This record gives sequence, C-alpha cells and structure tokens, in this order.
Amino acid sequence: MDFTKKIRSISDWPIKGVIFRDLTTLMQDPAAYKQSCDALHSRYKDMNIDKIVGIDARGFVFGGVLAYLLNIGFVPVRKKGKLPYKTIAETYSLEYGTDTVEMHEDAIKKGERVVIVDDLIATGGTMEAAVKLVKKLGGDIVECAFIVELPDLKGREKIKDQKIFTLCEFEGE
Repeated sequence: MDFTKKIRSISDWPIKGVIFRDLTTLMQDPAAYKQSCDALHSRYKDMNIDKIVGIDARGFVFGGVLAYLLNIGFVPVRKKGKLPYKTIAETYSLEYGTDTVEMHEDAIKKGERVVIVDDLIATGGTMEAAVKLVKKLGGDIVECAFIVELPDLKGREKIKDQKIFTLCEFEGE
C-alpha cells in the first residue's frame, strides 16, 4: 500500500509555511491503519524487543498497538507535566518552537532492548529528546520507527547514530 495516498496534507498549519502531514486520515482507514501496524509488527517480531517507547501523542497510537502485538511493555514519552511519578526530562527544538518531554525514571531498565515509535520524523528534535531519555536510563535502542519521514527537514541528522525505519516519505512539497 502507498501510505502517502492515505495521509492528508494541510498547508500553513500550525504556522504559515509548514505543510502538516495529517495521519488521522490513515488511522481512520481500517485497512491502512491495520497494514501500517502489521508492517511494524513484521519488522520487530523476531528482534527480541523488551519495550516500545511511544512519543506523545501519535506515537502512542502506533506504539501501543505494536507493544500489544509483541506482548511487551509500552513506555509513554509525554509532554512536560503530564506524568504522575518521578520523571527525567529533555527539552528539544522543533520546526516552529521548543518543547520538553518526560519519561518516568523507572520506565526502562538498564540493557533493555527498545524501539522508539513516533508517527513522523521532521526536524528530528522530538526523537532526539526521546533517544536521550532512553539512554539516560540505560536502554539499548534497537531502532527508531516512523510511519512518515520528511527527508528535506534532515531529521535523520539529529539521530544519525540510530538505526531508522520508515514506511513512507514526503519529499520537498
């Protein structure tokens, strides 16, 4: 399936000059959503993964399903102030500002094999912050997984030491 055909592009959102890739249309299509989740499961089912880390919020949508299918734990990376227990934090830049994400300090044990999942990689700031959080806790990052990559925004450069998997990409539109 060509996943790009299932993703809506919205010009000038959230600010002028940005083309937002809206994955809600892919998630609303049962066949496309199932196929994208199945593709992630097929990739990781034989890699002895211990935890899936999902990034707030659309990383939860794909990462939660993947953790369920793999029968392993799911760890949320949330926006600052959303987790109820002791946390570690990382601040990052994105294409239109800055933000901070957090993870519970006991979410990952040293040496656990982790896949970090988000819906999309643009400038790479959010994933870079999640990578730092996992490493602070001693996790072994197997791969960073995305449904969409926007290669023109060079997000891979921020996480160049990590293996990256994507299902589709949008170039220069």
